[in-house]
Amino acid sequence: MFLFDGPEKADVTLLLAHGAGAPMDSASMTAAAEALAGAGFRVARFEFDYMAARRAGTARTPPPRAEKLNPQYIAAVDALGATGPLIIGGKSMGGRVASMVADELFAQGRIRGLLCLGYPFHPPGKPGQLRTAHLAELKTPTLIVQGTRDEFGTREEVPTYGLSPEIDILWLEDGDHDLKPRKRVSGFSAADHLATMAGAVSTWAKR
Repeated sequence: MFLFDGPEKADVTLLLAHGAGAPMDSASMTAAAEALAGAGFRVARFEFDYMAARRAGTARTPPPRAEKLNPQYIAAVDALGATGPLIIGGKSMGGRVASMVADELFAQGRIRGLLCLGYPFHPPGKPGQLRTAHLAELKTPTLIVQGTRDEFGTREEVPTYGLSPEIDILWLEDGDHDLKPRKRVSGFSAADHLATMAGAVSTWAKR
């Protein structure tokens, strides 16, 4: 059920879900997991049922509405059974689903925080269709890592959303929805941004 990276006896475990269209072992998910593992985290990746069915070749159904996946995320937390500090999150939709179950798990003392890699604040080209209502009152300590040119929420748009003070945002210059910059434009490589992300997550988690 899980893909693991990083030391088995790490101080903190990260549970990460994939985005809407790509599996848990996509290039971007793998690169992020390896960078976080390199920073000392135990990283566990999992797939929602619809994506697992695609992998098995039994169905090619589109992803359900994000809130329909909430029980599956909680089931993954249960199945993981982390004994030490746990931070949940994911890429894009995976992070969004985690954000919708985070406060319940945080209130129960089951998680310490929430990590979102490229949060989908709105669908591309539809800035009026915000997915932020629950983020205004979020009580779970949260770090969102966002590229400045992410078409799901840019650096100019996000500060206008009235997000919870528990949310910190790390902006990666010229990063897209996969956090990748254009090196000729920004001077940064994808590896640079992943290293910055992993270091920032490590510092944030220690707080």
